[in-house]
Amino acid sequence: MRIPTLWRRLGLVLAVSGALGACGQDTGTPGADNNAATSSESTQTASKTQPANMAAADTAQASKPQLTDAEQAQVDQMAADLHKNIKVLASDKFEGRAPATKGEDLTVNYLADQFQALGLQPGAVDANGKPSWFQQVPVVEMQIKSTPLEIKGRDYDRQLQPLTEMVTFTQRQTDSSALNDSELVFVGYGIVSPENNWNDYAGLDMKGKTAVILVNDPGYATQDKSLFNGNAMTYYGRWSYKYEEAARQGAAGAIIIHETGAAGYPWEVVSGSWSGAQISLAAKNKNLDRVAVEGWVTGDAADEMFAAAGLDLQKQMDAAKSRGFKPKPMGLTASVKLTNSVRRSKSRNVVAKVEGKKYPDEAVLFTAHWDHLGVNKNSEGKDHIFNGAVDNATGAAGLLAMAHQVMELPQKPDRSMLFIAVTAEESGLLGSKYYAENPVIPLAKTVGGVNFDALGVYGPMRDIVVVGYGNSELEKMLDNAATRRGQYLAPEAHPERGAFYRSDHFSLAKQGVPMLYFESGSDSYAHGRAWGEQQKENYTAHDYHKPSDEYDPNWNLKGAAMDLQIGLEVGLKLANSHDWPNWYEGNEFRAIRDKSADQRK
Repeated sequence: MRIPTLWRRLGLVLAVSGALGACGQDTGTPGADNNAATSSESTQTASKTQPANMAAADTAQASKPQLTDAEQAQVDQMAADLHKNIKVLASDKFEGRAPATKGEDLTVNYLADQFQALGLQPGAVDANGKPSWFQQVPVVEMQIKSTPLEIKGRDYDRQLQPLTEMVTFTQRQTDSSALNDSELVFVGYGIVSPENNWNDYAGLDMKGKTAVILVNDPGYATQDKSLFNGNAMTYYGRWSYKYEEAARQGAAGAIIIHETGAAGYPWEVVSGSWSGAQISLAAKNKNLDRVAVEGWVTGDAADEMFAAAGLDLQKQMDAAKSRGFKPKPMGLTASVKLTNSVRRSKSRNVVAKVEGKKYPDEAVLFTAHWDHLGVNKNSEGKDHIFNGAVDNATGAAGLLAMAHQVMELPQKPDRSMLFIAVTAEESGLLGSKYYAENPVIPLAKTVGGVNFDALGVYGPMRDIVVVGYGNSELEKMLDNAATRRGQYLAPEAHPERGAFYRSDHFSLAKQGVPMLYFESGSDSYAHGRAWGEQQKENYTAHDYHKPSDEYDPNWNLKGAAMDLQIGLEVGLKLANSHDWPNWYEGNEFRAIRDKSADQRK
C-alpha cells in the first residue's frame, strides 16, 4: 500500500523514541473520597481546572489549521473514508442499528468486512477459542407496553398518558412488572453521598413506596462550586444513579421529574429513548434487585401532581437544594402495569487488532459504539428510523478511518492496538461494560485509550473539548498534539449535562484504565464561535436521538478527521513506548489502576 510521507516520518520517530513525554500532574485536580458508600462511579471526575493553554484561546485566530501538506492529505483521506462509511452505516437499510436486530447483523458484518479488507486481524475469540471479529454479548431485549400512570389522592384521580406525559419501563427481565397503589415520596435529588454529607433518604423506609426525584444534583441547582462539583454534573446527578440508589433503598418504584436544562436534553429525547425496545445485559437474577418500575414525568405533569398533594413544586425544589431538606410523603399513590415481551439473545462487540511487534500482550484501545435506537413506530411523524448518523455512525466510521491509516504505517507499532466497536451504548454503555468485565487483553496490561462519540460535522474547529478535563496524564499528550496544529484545549461548555458519564470510555475508566474522550469544539475557523455554538445547540434541540439525525453529503468532515488524526497520534505514541500513563493523584480511579501495577513490571 502507499505509505504517506507523514506516517513514514511519524512511524520511524515513534518507533525509536519510546517516550511518553512529560506528563505533569495538574495540582488543581480535586481529590475524591474513595470511601464513598456507593461505587466509584458516584464521585465526580470532571476537574474545575482549565487547560494550560486556555489563555491563548481568545487570540488563536488563525484562518486555518497548521497542518503540513502530508497531514492535510491524510485529513482529506480520512474525511473521504468517513463520508463513505457513514453513508452506509446511517442508511435506512441498516434500520437504525439497534442491537439484536437485522440492523445489528448488517452493521457488525459490515464493520468486520471493512477491518478485514484493511488487513487487520480478528481481535476476539469464539466459543471454541478460535480468532473472531465478534465478542458475544448476552443481552435481553424487552418491548415494554405501559398502561397510563394513575396518580390518586384525596379528591384526585389522574391518568398520565404514555409518551406525552410520562414514560415507564423496568430493568426486571420478567414478563410483567407493576406498581399497585404505591405511596409517592418526594426525595429531592435522591442522593446518598457521605463525602458530601448528604442523604436525601435519611429516616425513610422506602419499602413498597415510589421515590419522586429531581434530575441532576444540588451543585447544578445552586451553582455553588463548593457543593458537589458546582455546575458540573456528578454521577449523583445521572438518572442511572438515581434508579440504582432507589433500589438500594428498597423502593418499589422511582420516577424522575424532567427538566430540559437540568437533564441536558428535551422531553422528546426521553420519550424517544425509553419508548422503544429496551436492552440490558443478561442477568442471572433477572435484575430482581432493581425497582419494579422506573420512569420519567414531564415538568407540567409534576406541577399538577404536587399541587394535588398540596405542595408547590418550585418551593420543594428550592428546599431540596440544601442539606436541611426533609423528604416529603405526598399523600398520593401511583399505579401502572408493564407488560414485557422478553427476548434473550446475543449482541456483538466488533474487535479488530493490529498485533504489536514487541509487546503484543499490551494494548492501546480505540473505542466507539456502533448502535443507535433502531426503528420505533411510536415516534412522532412519518419517519420512524433513528439512523443515528452523528450518534454514532461517525465514531464507528472513525475507527475504520484510523485503522486505514495504521495499516499504511511502514512497520507495526510495538504494542497491540485494538479497535473496538461496542454494542448497546444507548442502553446504558452495555457493550463497553461487558468488554471491561471480559477484556481481550487484561485491563492491567491495557495501556490506555481514546473514545470517539458523535464526531463534529461542521468543519475544523480551533478548540478541542476534553470531556472531564483534569483526569489523566494522557491530556498532556493531547495538548502537545493540539498545540502543534495551532489548536487549543477547552473545558466543556455544558458540564452540567454529565457527558463524562454518557459514553463508553467511562466503563473502562471506572476499571482503572486511563481513557481520553474529546470532541470538536465550537470555535469554527470558517464561521466563528457563535456560529459553531449555534450548530451544536441546533443538533441537540432538533436531531439528537431523533429520526432527523441522518447523513448529509454536504457535511464538512475535515474537523472530524482532524480529531481522529490527533487521537491516533496519541495512541501511536502510547503504542510505541513502554510507559504506563496514570490518572492524576487524587482521581477516584487512581487507586484502582495502582492496584494492578505489579502486573505491568
